[in-house]
Amino acid sequence: MSEHVRVVIVDDEPLARQHIADRLAHEEQVEVVGEAGDGLDAVEVIRRLRPDIVFLDVQMPGLDGIDVVDTIGADEMPATIFTTAFDQYALKAFDRAAVDYLLKPFDDERFSQAFRRARKTLELQEVDRMARRLRSLLQEEEGERPAAVPPPQYLDRIPIETRGQVRVVPVAKIDYITASGPYAELHVGDQAYAVRERMQTLEERLDPNVFLRVHRSVLVRLDRIDAMLRSPGGDYGVRLKDGTKLSVSRARRDELERRLGVTG
Repeated sequence: MSEHVRVVIVDDEPLARQHIADRLAHEEQVEVVGEAGDGLDAVEVIRRLRPDIVFLDVQMPGLDGIDVVDTIGADEMPATIFTTAFDQYALKAFDRAAVDYLLKPFDDERFSQAFRRARKTLELQEVDRMARRLRSLLQEEEGERPAAVPPPQYLDRIPIETRGQVRVVPVAKIDYITASGPYAELHVGDQAYAVRERMQTLEERLDPNVFLRVHRSVLVRLDRIDAMLRSPGGDYGVRLKDGTKLSVSRARRDELERRLGVTG
């Protein structure tokens, strides 16, 4: 990576672009090489200028920020920091390999945190590029074709916005998820983290070989289950290895038993 970091700013509001440019003026070795006010222009500018980092507004006329990434391709995008006024876009942003996202309005400290994370990502990407180049050369010498890397199908981390900061919860650490009004609660040990997302969306984005929806309001990690339960009244449930008890609907019982290898 060169000493100077080249940045493109994309937002349909000129004042918002200016605010980002003003903040970048306080960062060392940064050059704003281009701006765009809508998604179509953003695709052209990013492809033409090939910046190191792009600040990308989510909501824009025509192509929105998510569409911009999908049009260019996540693998071809520079390190991306999404900016948005709505935290429900967080999952989509991280699913598109965003480095971070800024929830408007954001302060100088939060901005600097996101920018530092993007710069760190550039350093890691450079190491990764060198490793891939070396593997490719070795494969060519051995007469092998480079293996295609399949795109990730399921979430492996979920961003949580709390007090103006983003905390990323690894999916591997989640024991179970429950619905709580417009939120879902991620349960990690004795901690619970609220995310504004529907259970249906989470169910679709989590690996079905790992998680199963056992109730309308419960998703559980299968390897955390210690025992199946049945009350005298005929209700079903499961007990997790930490002692937590969760309800199981009658409609989900057969599928759960099949997945656990329970025979009648």
